[in-house]
Amino acid sequence: MNVGIISDTHDNAAATERAVELFREEGVETVVHCGDFVAPLLVPYFEDFELHGVLGNNDGDAANLQAAFDSLGEESRLHGRFADLEFDGLSFAVLHGESLAEVEAIAAGETYDYVCYGHHHRRERSERGRTTVLNPGAHFLPKSEADRTVAIVDTETESVRFHEFE
Repeated sequence: MNVGIISDTHDNAAATERAVELFREEGVETVVHCGDFVAPLLVPYFEDFELHGVLGNNDGDAANLQAAFDSLGEESRLHGRFADLEFDGLSFAVLHGESLAEVEAIAAGETYDYVCYGHHHRRERSERGRTTVLNPGAHFLPKSEADRTVAIVDTETESVRFHEFE
């Protein structure tokens, strides 16, 4: 199974459309959003996927974000500030990650196969023992064009691929 990881879309509809198109092309079934949708208008772009999201520091309209998730169906869920997910036997911790110390503490516990976070608008893939720490990059004010990325986790091979956007 391919799991798409995205974060910090910040109402950027054009970038979200490109990411969704890539996810379709790559056979992604489930998308994990690491926060900072900002407004609910982007949630419907993910209607073809099972969508799991967490709230970021810029997601102030939680009630309408929840309503947008509810309209996607039963499998999609807005998890609040933290999600504990499992896909094909692999465990995922998902948070927005304003505190890198919190991200590091979760990863250091080696409880999860993947710790996915956003907020810092910079892609990362690193290992902490058995845990892969993953930031997919951002779609709004990235530090460089190379950071305007999404990630795809292949649960069968346990591999991670980043895809860049212009």
